[in-house]
Amino acid sequence: MAKASAYFSAGEESKVKPVHLDIDFQSHEPVTEQIQNQMRLRIAVGELKPGDQLPTVRKLAADLRVNFNTVARAYRLLDGEGLISTQHGRGTFVLKMTTEQTPGELRRQALERLMYRCLAQAKKLGFTMEEIVDNFQKTSLDSRK
Repeated sequence: MAKASAYFSAGEESKVKPVHLDIDFQSHEPVTEQIQNQMRLRIAVGELKPGDQLPTVRKLAADLRVNFNTVARAYRLLDGEGLISTQHGRGTFVLKMTTEQTPGELRRQALERLMYRCLAQAKKLGFTMEEIVDNFQKTSLDSRK
């Protein structure tokens, strides 16, 4: 007899959603934060949907070739944010977003983190805010083709 749960309708089987993350081991951003940021982004753009089951901590750690504790910490922090929920013996699932966690808000927060890292690096290179803004306005993705 199939039972309904908070994540799946009656009779629906849980399937682990493959998660493709790109970890840059040369980055100054800690791996835990890279995992968190990429998971947030995938939730924000709808790549990961409420009810999707995530890989186990051990599986993701093996796939990314990182320490188990690194992934466990990222999952724990995402759980604390209310984006995912780990159910002992069942797995880890993406939760439905609250009104404060709209996809647009998650995207805005991701952009803010990205801009902060970019600005911090530019400042370290000695650029003034005026130079940064000027170069940002002159640069577009189309000019890189």
